[in-house]
Amino acid sequence: MRTRTLGSTGPAVSALGLGAMSMSGSYGPADRGEAIATVHAALDAGVTLIDTGDFYGMGHNEMLLAEALRGRDRDGYVLSVKFGQQRGPGNTFGGQDNRPASVRNFLLYSMTRLGVDYVDIYRPARLDPAVPIEDTVGALKELVEGGYVRHIGLSEVDAVTVRRAHAVHPIADLQIEYSLLSRAVEAEVLPTLRELGVGLTAYGILSRGLISGNWAPGKAGDPRNGSPRFAGENGEHNLALVAALRRVAGEKGCTVAQLAIAWVAAQGNDVVPLVGARTRERLAEALPALELKLTSEDLAEIERAVPKGSARGDRYPAAFMSSLGVGN
Repeated sequence: MRTRTLGSTGPAVSALGLGAMSMSGSYGPADRGEAIATVHAALDAGVTLIDTGDFYGMGHNEMLLAEALRGRDRDGYVLSVKFGQQRGPGNTFGGQDNRPASVRNFLLYSMTRLGVDYVDIYRPARLDPAVPIEDTVGALKELVEGGYVRHIGLSEVDAVTVRRAHAVHPIADLQIEYSLLSRAVEAEVLPTLRELGVGLTAYGILSRGLISGNWAPGKAGDPRNGSPRFAGENGEHNLALVAALRRVAGEKGCTVAQLAIAWVAAQGNDVVPLVGARTRERLAEALPALELKLTSEDLAEIERAVPKGSARGDRYPAAFMSSLGVGN
């Protein structure tokens, strides 16, 4: 497994990371034993970056990872943890809490659930409009100085916010959605990250199963059905883009998921894709993507199949779009 360094101050991590959110029911029931086996398989394959959030299953994901990581060398993996998203009964969204006192409180809960005495990368899940980012990063800086956090990250913020945060303490990386169907980061965010020496960890690289073929219209109870990018004519249009991409993948002798992952990885050595596998089968499909060598001709053909800005529909429902630093 090749490694990449997250920015100029962040840790060296595997060139592909494992996102654990789907292991806690985000896209339907997940098998606990299979999820743990998937974490083990990832570690055995050399994957060191594992991403979670304290609100994934309201603590379930952290406790699951604690079980999966038990007995493993603590220096053998890098835990990236998001905090601050609030929930209510019925999984209702309650906003973001980035107050300094809350940051310290959230961290202690996460360390306890994870069974660790420090977190490698700690980041607010979203911007809290009521709290200046300088105050939040200032609290995180104190936790770094205390040895409880190794690196500070951000998630889903704009270029201006990255600059303000970085002025308080070096930021290791920004976690943000980046895929063939979501390329808004290329305009201002990615150039700013590179100017400042901040890495990028890309989630949603398969657009929540849309690119990989793990979603089809009409599946009852699928939470993605209410997302604008999956709904009605938008979904049909985007599936047509995926079909065009699948033809390119066939010519390369790989799956469409592998091609999409390889495309993200090819955007620069400062970009680390996160694959949201919850089964060993999905993980096994994703890993060979790192071996794909995309030539300039390959990249041009991919661009013709899925032109920048060609996806239709917002990547989140309207209620969540206002909390994002960039659009689609």
